[in-house]
Amino acid sequence: MRLFFSYLIGALFFTMTATANAAGTLVLETTKGEVRIALLETLAPKHVARIKELASDGFYDGIIFHRVIAGFMAQTGDPTGTGMGGSGQNLKAEFSDYAYTYGTVGMARAMNPDSADSQFFICFDGCSHLTGQYTVWGQVESGMDVVEEINIGEPPASPDSIIKASVEE
Repeated sequence: MRLFFSYLIGALFFTMTATANAAGTLVLETTKGEVRIALLETLAPKHVARIKELASDGFYDGIIFHRVIAGFMAQTGDPTGTGMGGSGQNLKAEFSDYAYTYGTVGMARAMNPDSADSQFFICFDGCSHLTGQYTVWGQVESGMDVVEEINIGEPPASPDSIIKASVEE
């Protein structure tokens, strides 16, 4: 029943934000299947532009999900696979009151609010405390069943990866 309500809440939030999806869709082909993420440009224009740039440059291709915590989130975007790497370009925070719920996608960062780079996470449950603290830039449109199948661990013993990331306008 809890999973049903998580899907329902995610669907409601996606429906409410679909009009904010002026920037297209990030498509992640992963080792578990396809994940489609609506790019919420109105919430975080600089973050969405950077995600699109990195995906178009092939930056995310082959990168593992290095931190996957059951009931919380799946994190990726570090070319070193350690959780310490990035693209080398920090972004100024673009915080909003968009609620972190099932399928919300946000930027990982260090203690400095303006330290987000290339790493991002996809929320399962238990992310509401991140609202207003981490930049939201996307909402999963489809493929949360795929995200739920990503191997768990910090890092996982056998990590899943992004085979190819692309943007559909």
